[in-house]
Amino acid sequence: MTSRTVSGVLAIALGLFVGGAGPAAQTRVNADAALLADFTARVKAYADLRAKADNGTPPLKETAKPAEIEAAEKARAVRIRAARATAKQGDIFTPAIEKKFRSLLKWETTGTDGAKVKKAIADEKPAVALVVNAEYPKNEPLATVPPAVLKTLPELPDGIEYRFVRHHLILRDMQANLIVDFILNAIQ
Repeated sequence: MTSRTVSGVLAIALGLFVGGAGPAAQTRVNADAALLADFTARVKAYADLRAKADNGTPPLKETAKPAEIEAAEKARAVRIRAARATAKQGDIFTPAIEKKFRSLLKWETTGTDGAKVKKAIADEKPAVALVVNAEYPKNEPLATVPPAVLKTLPELPDGIEYRFVRHHLILRDMQANLIVDFILNAIQ
């Protein structure tokens, strides 16, 4: 073999090692990246819609009065519901995104720390009807989302958070106290 041939073979071997199993692995990675980018774009569109719904309304003055805070929250929720009148489950968590999230969550809820993660999620058992655009009940706990899960899932814009309602994952608008979308039985 010439030195040129050896260099070529080494380059191919290195490419397979660094790049996984070649084009098939790259296609899967690219498809996963596209799904997560689609999710991020959908959440951003919601955040933009919320910002647009807030346009023209006077900013909430700093207050310690719970009634004023709750009134502002409810007014924001009314505007968002009007802007999302046709919203339904799956608008953000499309079937493909839902499948990817289940895979990500399965990874975090199995393995060596899986039992701890599941226990942390199961500690609080909020009784919440899962309906898009519904208010998250004030008298129900907000179940903790373990840090390992937060590291695994895509980052969310300010004012939007992941929460668990038993085995279901929800997106919650903290500023309007609304359920934005959800995945039924996100963890097993």
